[in-house]
Amino acid sequence: MGKLDEVWRGVHTPFLIHHGIELRFSQIASENPVDLSTIRKGDVVALIGDYSPSSLLTLFRLIDLQTIVVPLTILTTPEHEYFFDAAHVDVVIDGAEVKRRAAGSSHPLLDELRLKGHAGLIVFSTGTTGRPKAILHDMTLFLRKFETPRPTLRTINFLLFDHMGGLNTLFHTLFNKGVVVAPEARTVDSILESCERYAVEALPTTPTFLRMMLMSGVVPDKVPASLKVITYGTERMDQPTLDELCRLLPKIDFRQTFGMSELGVVRVKSEARNSLFMKIGGEGIKTRVVDNVLQIHSQSRMLGYLNAPSPFDEEGWYDANDVVEEKDGFFKIVGRVSEVINVGGLKFMASEVERVALQFPDVALVKVYPVHNPITGQHVEITVQPTAPEGFDKTAFLTYLKTDLRPHMVPKRVRIETVGVGHRFKRI
Repeated sequence: MGKLDEVWRGVHTPFLIHHGIELRFSQIASENPVDLSTIRKGDVVALIGDYSPSSLLTLFRLIDLQTIVVPLTILTTPEHEYFFDAAHVDVVIDGAEVKRRAAGSSHPLLDELRLKGHAGLIVFSTGTTGRPKAILHDMTLFLRKFETPRPTLRTINFLLFDHMGGLNTLFHTLFNKGVVVAPEARTVDSILESCERYAVEALPTTPTFLRMMLMSGVVPDKVPASLKVITYGTERMDQPTLDELCRLLPKIDFRQTFGMSELGVVRVKSEARNSLFMKIGGEGIKTRVVDNVLQIHSQSRMLGYLNAPSPFDEEGWYDANDVVEEKDGFFKIVGRVSEVINVGGLKFMASEVERVALQFPDVALVKVYPVHNPITGQHVEITVQPTAPEGFDKTAFLTYLKTDLRPHMVPKRVRIETVGVGHRFKRI
């Protein structure tokens, strides 16, 4: 398997722990392989899987065959036909089944990649605004950044097989001869049990999952002593959750990550374990702020979208659509451009209301959003997911908000219901 064989040659420590079985890289390489004899160089191949030995072996072989891989999971099955069409998929691999699709039209970016003779990677945006975008990367460039040796920890790969952050964790661990623990289930109890059983040192996850972990009551008692680092990203973290986690887990280093499918995961440095301010940089990365919105220039950016116009300007800058605060070279993301609320000309971020709401007792998750108002243009509404809905005092909650928020920021309607969480454990 190309470069990975070179990295792991002669190494006898385990690379993967899957369903309690420790596997060396050489053992994964000797698995009964899926029959790829019908797959041609340059094919776009959808691989439906997870961090199992079979899926990983197939992924590595597809890269060596210089195909363009579309990693997917069964959790997005209802959208697979859309993904196949948007990515111009030639072949679908599901388990041991390899099925070629009717050849459709190609795309200039795919043709360009094939001319280079490089493998490719296609991932999809979360699609919170509009249909998911098909994001094409040059796999050669994607893997190049892992060639510089860096420290690694025994890591549970919480982020999914179809997620840029999950793939980043996988290849970082691979190239640095670390150990990946494949989750048996992505629930609070199961993740923490696996961390305990396999002496996991690093948990990369999302703010929503950390909030769920905190509100489940298992912190700190069921958090294993082996855990040294918790990284969080893919969505904005709120300060009350981070403060409480840092208080309850004083020996764990909390680190913010930052990245997007269009640019990959970029290197960041948190100001402190309890701070949401971070420096964004690393080799080939430049940043600037225009009208309080972060823009990034990256050498390892995607080649482009297969089903949408290019988001880069003429100089290659990408508008991240993240509204930020700046302090001594550090950035804090306060929300998305789409989360700016305008009530009668008074603008504020949904995150400002959410920060206050999350400090009310027994609130698990919240989601604040604007609603059209014929008089003020917009007004605020909020969905609240309490830990115990039957005992939640909506009147007391509104009274609390009114004491801490300016009048135009107070929600006009409070809905008590479950806050939507997608398969990648981000609020939707």
